[in-house]
Amino acid sequence: MRTVRATRYALALREGGSLPGLVEADDLGFYVVKFRGAGQGALALVAELVAGEIGRRLGLAVPELVFVDVDPVLGRNDPDAEIRHLLKASVGLNLGLDYLPGSIMFDRQAGDTASPEIASMAVWFDAFVQNVDRTARNPNLLVWHRTLHFIDQGAALYFHHNWQTAASKAESAFPEVAKHLLLPWASTIPEAAAQARSLLHADVLRDILARVPDAWIESEQRTAQERRNDYLDYLMRRLAASAHFEEEAIRSHDRLL
Repeated sequence: MRTVRATRYALALREGGSLPGLVEADDLGFYVVKFRGAGQGALALVAELVAGEIGRRLGLAVPELVFVDVDPVLGRNDPDAEIRHLLKASVGLNLGLDYLPGSIMFDRQAGDTASPEIASMAVWFDAFVQNVDRTARNPNLLVWHRTLHFIDQGAALYFHHNWQTAASKAESAFPEVAKHLLLPWASTIPEAAAQARSLLHADVLRDILARVPDAWIESEQRTAQERRNDYLDYLMRRLAASAHFEEEAIRSHDRLL
């Protein structure tokens, strides 16, 4: 992953608890940045990175993820005290998603649809990473140049807020899949599941986890590498138990017919 340096805080987006902002970087690009100093903390960035890169490996369009280095001087003259505090608490590496100018949020009421292949893979992906935020209420799905782009995976992998629940969450059927925005078009879930299982394996997941900065996951109890191993163990267990959430997704789709 590339690292860019934030040069200007352009706009506060103020969506949800993550307080993302539109930031210009030294490569002249604009990025929607998730900050470590926001209320959800570094774990939201871990979920965004790990889940986002898994989605990319599955062939879904996820905007490029980059590390965004925030300097202590960035935003020190911003008139908004909340923004100044956020940037001060986020000095160092944060996570940015490539800004897609002119994109619009997916809207079923406006006639937006998805192909069975994309919808089915998206349902499998979100059930695998247990992302509760791909619903009609909170789509986190952009249409850009007629392609669906999957954004804001920060609510995924929520087991890592309480590691004692990891074993049970790995076996979960994820009933929340019934609310998935793309479920009505997900008519080829078995085929998507077979493809996903062929694409994800320990080496792929290990490579993704290696990208997570040590400072985001290390603690007094676990080193960064020990925690990466914990994530890998969870994801491999989740993959081994995928039949549980695949069957739930198929049943939920069939109930819509």
